[in-house]
Amino acid sequence: MTDDQQQDQFHHQPLMAHIIELRNRLLRCLVAVLVIFIGLFAFSNELYLYVSEPLRLHLPETSSMIATDVASPFLTPFKLTLVLSLFAAMPFILYQVWAFVAPGLYQKEKKVVLPLFFSSIALFYGGMAFAYYIVFPLIFMFFTSVGPDDVAVMTDIRSYLDFVLKLFFAFGLSFEIPIAVVILSWMGAVEPNNLAKKRPYVFVLCFVLGMLLTPPDIISQTLLAIPMWLLFELGVVFGRLVSPKDEDEEIKD
Repeated sequence: MTDDQQQDQFHHQPLMAHIIELRNRLLRCLVAVLVIFIGLFAFSNELYLYVSEPLRLHLPETSSMIATDVASPFLTPFKLTLVLSLFAAMPFILYQVWAFVAPGLYQKEKKVVLPLFFSSIALFYGGMAFAYYIVFPLIFMFFTSVGPDDVAVMTDIRSYLDFVLKLFFAFGLSFEIPIAVVILSWMGAVEPNNLAKKRPYVFVLCFVLGMLLTPPDIISQTLLAIPMWLLFELGVVFGRLVSPKDEDEEIKD
């Protein structure tokens, strides 16, 4: 079946057929998250200990994490397990999105969109890993060392989870910058060479975003801003490969 025939078949399907297919794929995504959650729930406490390790390593020997709410010892690991289940199911969820939209794409479009799907997954996970293994040890070492001597550092487990989830999302989404640049370049909304000329403004914007998305300390702001800028440069490089202008020039050549 040619691309035109495949697209005609996709566009001529009744609206109800598209809605039913969308519902079925959403249900599959929910089932995938639920299955992963059931498998991980028995290890929810161990998962929380793993996620909280960057802070616990830098706590004074006489301090520990605490739970200020009655239900926190149960609800906090529960919340973490649910969020991790969603993160773990993300490849399957994005595959369902791809399977839903792929019939409406031309073969040429699929060659661009499919790598973007896989790259977005890898970059999001890469952002989370960078936050956990690089950023967390540095900022928690800083936070636990600058407090007054007579103040005991005893972080609430729920507050810690909210804090690290915010950073996970901030770094995960920030690492998607190359995908955004490539998509905008491919659609013709931006021109990569013009973006490259605005590099000084982008560099400043990265630090502004780093200030807004991270705690008020120069370490985490810098550790977010520098990767954002480097990923922007990477997006410009790949954007030049897919921009419509480059394709037109190749045809003329």
